[in-house]
Amino acid sequence: MTDNSKNKIHDPIGYVIDGGLKENLHIRLTVPPTSAQEGSFIVIKSGDWQFYGIATDLQLGAIDPRFANNQSDRHLPQEVISLLHKQTLYSNMIVLPALMMESGPEPGSSAYNTWQTAIDNGERNEPRLLPVRTIPTHKSPAFLANAGNIAEIFGKPEEDGNFIVGSTREQNHPVCVNLDKLIQRSSGIFGATGTGKSFLTRMILSGLIKHDRTSVLVYDMHNEYGLDDTASDTGLNVKGLRSLFGKSQIQIVGLGGNANIRGISPDFNLTLSCQDIMPEDIEMLARELNLRDTTAATLDALVQKFGRDNWFKSFKEMKHDGMVADGDKLVPSEDSVTFWANENGIHPMAAKGLHGKLKRLFNKKYILEKPPTDSIKAIIELLKKGKHIVLSFGKYETDLDYLLISNLLTRCIREEWEKMTNQFRNGNGPEPRQLVITIEEAHKLLNREMSAQTTFGTIAREMRKYYVTLLVIDQRPSQIYDEVMSQLGTRICGWLGDDDDIHAVLSGLAGREALRGMLARLQPKEEVLLLGWGVPMPILIQSRRYDDTFYAEIKNKGKKRLNQEQAIEALYPD
Repeated sequence: MTDNSKNKIHDPIGYVIDGGLKENLHIRLTVPPTSAQEGSFIVIKSGDWQFYGIATDLQLGAIDPRFANNQSDRHLPQEVISLLHKQTLYSNMIVLPALMMESGPEPGSSAYNTWQTAIDNGERNEPRLLPVRTIPTHKSPAFLANAGNIAEIFGKPEEDGNFIVGSTREQNHPVCVNLDKLIQRSSGIFGATGTGKSFLTRMILSGLIKHDRTSVLVYDMHNEYGLDDTASDTGLNVKGLRSLFGKSQIQIVGLGGNANIRGISPDFNLTLSCQDIMPEDIEMLARELNLRDTTAATLDALVQKFGRDNWFKSFKEMKHDGMVADGDKLVPSEDSVTFWANENGIHPMAAKGLHGKLKRLFNKKYILEKPPTDSIKAIIELLKKGKHIVLSFGKYETDLDYLLISNLLTRCIREEWEKMTNQFRNGNGPEPRQLVITIEEAHKLLNREMSAQTTFGTIAREMRKYYVTLLVIDQRPSQIYDEVMSQLGTRICGWLGDDDDIHAVLSGLAGREALRGMLARLQPKEEVLLLGWGVPMPILIQSRRYDDTFYAEIKNKGKKRLNQEQAIEALYPD
């Protein structure tokens, strides 16, 4: 590596000339504008304080427009042209300030020794990062952040809980996310199709599993995460979570009695009992099944007649058009939908309509009257013991399957975690293990119509206090209900081409207008913007690669954690 990877003090790239907290800071560059980029992490030294920010724009200027517009190169000697350009043409960098921290007087000075002694004696508070509340003075020097600055803000790679997700673009300094903080609130990974969301998700999940502070449940709609796969763009083998962590940690669950994932049998199969399906599971499918407003009344009548455990089985066994002869006319048979509806004060056409639409569920082969095992309970017990589950949908890849299974299973999990949490708070049980539920195509479950009905909307809004959070993956964040988006603490975002999606990702965040252009100009692959709860400030990074180097680090449980320089070398070997 070059000297740029060291923690040395770099020369200033410019100085503060203008700006404010709302208008951002303006830095007059003393280096060519090509020496810095949009997204650069900038440090400004002002007296006893350091300010940290991100470059959001670069601008060209001239003290008089004529100097920029005229082709003086044709008329003057090169020496004069060079001197003239230095005096009349300039470049400015716009910096969004995010954090500030007291750094004290110049190290080694008597003032510094006095300052440090006061801290050691408890007479002053230890320096700590603060949200930016003031601004640096005019002429304060600005620097490109070095590795020490990055580690100071985002954590050192060797510290427990810090997981390297990528590096700064200009100097390849490693940037960490604190996993303990990440799982405290729900998070999201966003990006247009083909930007590498699945690779980012595999990396984050790998970090969580290795850190071993949470159980992970992945709803693997497209069978991408559990087993090895082939990258569509390179044709290279991509390791699944099972290959990285083994069967002892990762359990592959297949939907259906004879499930297989790309020809491989899962560890066990998920089948549902008719008793598992509750009326609220059906109401959640209103849009997918095109249910009418009368559905709720019909379901309530079924529950009143047969009970919550038997209504689905009983309704399934009714004949849709059962008729018997009564003298010279035909009347509904006693086992028909119409007969039941007439007996229970439900409009026969409403009942028949619901029965007809539920045939799509009645015919599902993974819904059995008497399944061989209680696989829902088995999944919950594994998660409670610290195992990780990848639920692959196999051949059942329709939205109906995904919506039903993910919501039903999550509803059962929510009930169990709430019960365990209440027991723990009452002193009657151990503290529940943290759980992260990963969902793809999140907008199908968390859009405006669905979020109030699904368990996922409840988890995003309030389940943090019950040790359950979400990791949502989506290419259309604008279709996720804004109330849910506001609850997503950490957001890892790749390139998005739609303005509405960009606006959604940045909603609720300070400085979002300054970040909009940056997000729109990301490279289609391997560049992401980190922002939100899990990181101290927004930062643009080059995401690390999901490759052999990463596999080796994840599998290498026994070795000492990488320090700063080792992390850089691992990210970018010569």
